[in-house]
Amino acid sequence: MRIEQLTFTRFLAAVSVVVFHYGKKSFLFNNDIVSFIFSNGNVCVSYFFILSGFVMIIAYGNNAVISVSDYFINRFSRIYPLYFFGILLIFFLQLRTYNVDILGLFLNIFMIQAWVPSKVLSVNSPGWSLSVELLFYIIFPLMFNKFYKISSLKKVSFFIIIFWVLSQVFLHLQFEFYGGFELDTIKNMLNYNPLMHFNEFLIGNVAGLFFIKNLQEKKGNYDFAILLFVGLVLLALKFRFGLNFHNGLFAVFFIPLIILFSLNNGFITKLFQKKIFVFLGEISFGIYILQYPVYSWVSAYSINKYFHINDVTSLFFIRLVMLLLVSSLSYVYIEKPIQNIIKNKKKIIVFF
Repeated sequence: MRIEQLTFTRFLAAVSVVVFHYGKKSFLFNNDIVSFIFSNGNVCVSYFFILSGFVMIIAYGNNAVISVSDYFINRFSRIYPLYFFGILLIFFLQLRTYNVDILGLFLNIFMIQAWVPSKVLSVNSPGWSLSVELLFYIIFPLMFNKFYKISSLKKVSFFIIIFWVLSQVFLHLQFEFYGGFELDTIKNMLNYNPLMHFNEFLIGNVAGLFFIKNLQEKKGNYDFAILLFVGLVLLALKFRFGLNFHNGLFAVFFIPLIILFSLNNGFITKLFQKKIFVFLGEISFGIYILQYPVYSWVSAYSINKYFHINDVTSLFFIRLVMLLLVSSLSYVYIEKPIQNIIKNKKKIIVFF
């Protein structure tokens, strides 16, 4: 089952992360009215993790069991080609400057950089989240086949919600204790280590299981409820009260939003299901994983040098347009063709 209207939300989240990284100097994003939104744009990575847990259940929830080999081939074909393309772009850039990070390159290729605090943001820095997702992908078939399929929803929900609550308590205690220390190793472990984000994927799984068993037939017009929860998100970002949203606390808002989007058949859904918005959602992975390579190759210095443009807002949008273009071309000529090649080879192997 595919829920089209969720696809465009990935685009909105990906662009918010890009603004968080590269747009905060622009008056459009750092003014008193909206700066609190985009200064917290990294919380959208948490949205990706929770949404990933939800859609994995939506994709496999009606299966008796998950075929591990098929599952890993599908996951590999979906994420690794473009992920590796991003690494190549940064590698060639490093070659030009004679500054190749050999260890970082090795860790990134095998998607294990998030386990090494000093290298978690090495090479293609947004790739840390894919290193985190790798843990989710490895564990998911085991969780699905050995726990979700043989246990009641009540039991699954109880253990995972308890785990989520304990994770939030633990993480906030750690941030409270280490927040004032300039210890990059500890901060990187708290912010980027895969185990620190596991609660987000699991709570997304629970939301998906609950949706399949109890909600998927209850479609209706939930436009107002969606706008209400968007308003609650904005209020929470505006008045943080010292809370850390980076490691799953925002599930209290994101899960209702994901479910409401999934059930909605109102104006927002009809808008998000337009082909152009679905396509933008489809290229959102490229927007996210290629942001650093594209913004590195199309540097502000180069634009200023060759086109004499130094306005920070203009520079941001020129580079954003380039990112959208590269992501679109990558989706059409790298992501989809390689996915099809791998899937066709899988069919041939199965046939023989």
